[in-house]
Amino acid sequence: MLVGMICALGAAVCFGTASVLQAMAARAAEPGTGSGVDAALLLRALRQWRYLAGLGLDGVGFVLQIIALRHIPIYAVGAALAASLAVTAVVAARLLRVRLNRREWAAVAVVSAGLLMLGLASGEEGSGTGPPALEWGLLAVAVLVLLVGAAAGGLPDRSRPLVLGFAAGTGFGVVEVAVRLIDGVSWSALTDPALYALLLGGGAAFLLLTSALQRGSVTAATAGMVLGETIGPAVVGVVWLGDRTREGLAWLAVLGFVVAVAGSLALARFGEPPADPADSTHPAGSTDPADPADPAGPVAGPVP
Repeated sequence: MLVGMICALGAAVCFGTASVLQAMAARAAEPGTGSGVDAALLLRALRQWRYLAGLGLDGVGFVLQIIALRHIPIYAVGAALAASLAVTAVVAARLLRVRLNRREWAAVAVVSAGLLMLGLASGEEGSGTGPPALEWGLLAVAVLVLLVGAAAGGLPDRSRPLVLGFAAGTGFGVVEVAVRLIDGVSWSALTDPALYALLLGGGAAFLLLTSALQRGSVTAATAGMVLGETIGPAVVGVVWLGDRTREGLAWLAVLGFVVAVAGSLALARFGEPPADPADSTHPAGSTDPADPADPAGPVAGPVP
């Protein structure tokens, strides 16, 4: 149990840091076609060391995620990965010059409290395999992620990163469930729809997330991803895969899950970049009219 939670938190650190590095690379690349599914943009981003470093961290995070999914329920792993938004915000403060105020630090504390509650309430991972149709359903969802990504290219810049981030998160959620459904590595796995759902969902998620990070707030894109990769997989784990909590602590697990995800999303609200690019930074000591008690002032948006 402890090993699983440590691995889940380690994966969150890897994914959160990777998001910022990949955002920096995506924004430095030449603009793409505007489509949510833009392979050319991904290829241009791959020429930059920051994106490659982010991929390396993603790889380490994925291995940690697999280990976590083999030890604790999906809902616990998903909530722990939601903490990657807190990591993203903190790293963005350093690398993208996004300043965090006291409300954001409070949100980080809320996420930590939610994860603590989940850690205390989580039981063993479920032993269920779900109905046969579940694997085909995962594959269908992975295809839908690609279609949504292609359609999201026509959305306004303000909503586009959130929608693409949510679709990317759904693709990562497909990966989470597929890991539980694939029974080891063998030749028989080549005929398993869950394997192809994992490959298609993960690949589509990377394409969409790269496009999402090129425009708008890093935290806004990651917020959509958090919603997509936590709620659906958690429901699947409880309903079909047998994930349970410790005896009598179901209420604490539900509360911890809600608190962790809500705290993560609160960070996205305060991480929005300013509408005016010229106002992307604020001098030290400026104040936020909405929060005069906060000497740090409003949160600065990512620098293009």
